[in-house]
Amino acid sequence: MWILAVILPCICLGMGLAVSKFFFYKTDGLVQLWMGAVFGLFGFIWLPALWAFLMDFTVAAHIAAVISAQIIWFSLEYVTRKKGRQWGKTEHWKGAAFCCVPLWLFCFYLLHTHTLQKAVDGSLHTGQSTYGDMAMHLGFITSISEQKVFPPAYSLLPQVDVGYPFLCDTISSSLYTLGVPLRWAYILPALWALAVVFLGAYLLFYSWLKQTAKAVIAFMLFFVGGGFGFCYFINGDWQNFTRIFTAFYETPTNYVEKNVYWVNPVADLLIPQRATLMGWAILFACLYLLYQAAIEKRKEYFLPLGILAGGLPLIHTHSFLALGILSAVLMIADIIKKPSLSKLIPWAIYGGITLVLASGQLLGFTFRQAQGEQFVRFGWNWVNQKDNYFWFYIKNIGIVYLLLIPAWIHANKKSHLFYGSSLAILAISEILIFQPNPYDNNKLLFIWHLLGCGLAANLLWDLYQQYSAKKWAKAALGAVMFLGTFSGVLTLGREAVSDYQLFAAQDEQAAEYIKQNTAPNAIVLTANNHNNLVAALTGRNILCGSPSYLYYHGVNYSKQSQAAKELYETPSLTALYQWGIEYVLISRHEMSQFSVNQQWYIQNLNEVFSKDDITLYQVPKGG
Repeated sequence: MWILAVILPCICLGMGLAVSKFFFYKTDGLVQLWMGAVFGLFGFIWLPALWAFLMDFTVAAHIAAVISAQIIWFSLEYVTRKKGRQWGKTEHWKGAAFCCVPLWLFCFYLLHTHTLQKAVDGSLHTGQSTYGDMAMHLGFITSISEQKVFPPAYSLLPQVDVGYPFLCDTISSSLYTLGVPLRWAYILPALWALAVVFLGAYLLFYSWLKQTAKAVIAFMLFFVGGGFGFCYFINGDWQNFTRIFTAFYETPTNYVEKNVYWVNPVADLLIPQRATLMGWAILFACLYLLYQAAIEKRKEYFLPLGILAGGLPLIHTHSFLALGILSAVLMIADIIKKPSLSKLIPWAIYGGITLVLASGQLLGFTFRQAQGEQFVRFGWNWVNQKDNYFWFYIKNIGIVYLLLIPAWIHANKKSHLFYGSSLAILAISEILIFQPNPYDNNKLLFIWHLLGCGLAANLLWDLYQQYSAKKWAKAALGAVMFLGTFSGVLTLGREAVSDYQLFAAQDEQAAEYIKQNTAPNAIVLTANNHNNLVAALTGRNILCGSPSYLYYHGVNYSKQSQAAKELYETPSLTALYQWGIEYVLISRHEMSQFSVNQQWYIQNLNEVFSKDDITLYQVPKGG
């Protein structure tokens, strides 16, 4: 099946390039290539999923996805050739290469070292930013692939529908299903998405700011940027500084003790958070199209914009919400300025396509998941609990925040409109919390910040040009860029050297036994540690997963959690049968979390696997 694992993404990429040539034949060749990669990734995510809704997450669904992508590809290729549409010339690739290639290679290194990297002793390692989230994503990837039920239920809480935009992980599930090793099934789609995100951000800035230098400055301020958190580490002895590279999450962009929460987007969003990564890959293309359609008046771009926007909710709900806010503001501004039916029609087409495509996702998943008091509630000033409102953002965001007002005064009307639309995101995010964890509002706030970096870059380069003849001009620009990126550079450096064991060698051996000798939908009794070998590495179900995942997804797991404790400490066959338990795992995690009555399990269950501190028991048939 590995051949299909090669064919599927290649066919999707070919389809995406054909879509790009169909819609964007009048634009720059680099934009066409990027949009082709965006639509290819979009198809790679959505086509297997659409067929899986009909025939579960099977190889047959992926074959159908290949055939569908090929039909779309050949059909559009026929149309574009008949109409004589060609690839455009690439005129500004040097700036894009300067920004995107080094950062993409650095992320490749991070993914290599952070994704189940095998140590000499056989243990599997990860990095600081991925230590928390990676096991959850691995659990989604393996359970969707192994159990094949679609839409999926939690392997962390059997028979409960996944309360998370799971399509960010099904792309890796596809590769894993088709024979790609789990490590590379995780890495390869991330590399594709990262390339699309970086190139998309650069081209968005370039299309808006019109100059390579401005696009480069904005790119660096956003992806390598950080606030003034570095000041907490240079005030003291050498050890106070070096702990950046040794302590767990004490970095200049993530230092909770000092009320620093404005993380570096590469280290703490794109690398560990799959939904944000895949969501931004699509969202940045949407922002580019929205700018072109709403501000540059290229109304033909509303159609492809609606297609991409309509597929966002199950990839990344926050990206869909951010795009909706921006679109609503720009639509109102456009219509109010000079009301007419001709202005309303393109917006209606965009909105109609988006709603048709997104309504099933919103009604069937998003709205149903986002119920209860944990979701959509009032909350002032994001996560700030200690500082003055403005000082909080000054020290967290840094130089970009300080430049926003003068940059706004300096900007032209188009920039006022584009950046101004993002102020609605800021306003809404400062008074409403959309998920159980208030911190996650940063997935909205970072889109406001993205446009703020563009606004600041416009001012910085124009000032430099105005005073370029002065001897101090280069030093001044360099000093501002240093202040804007030093915290981010230190954080990325910390991420590069971070190394934590996620699974021991015997964990992988136990996982291999479970995969080979148990049913894909078997339920295993385990502890609720986040790095759970059964949930993450085998795709099997466990009675109750980590609260750090389930609580922040708004899932009630109290009964299962209590049951797990009782089953370990006061076990009985009746209780095991009642909860459908087929296997019981006892390892260092279970022994540390519960007062395990292991003697009962030795006497009443069959030991089927044992390695070092891990023992797996099989529950006798019955009940």
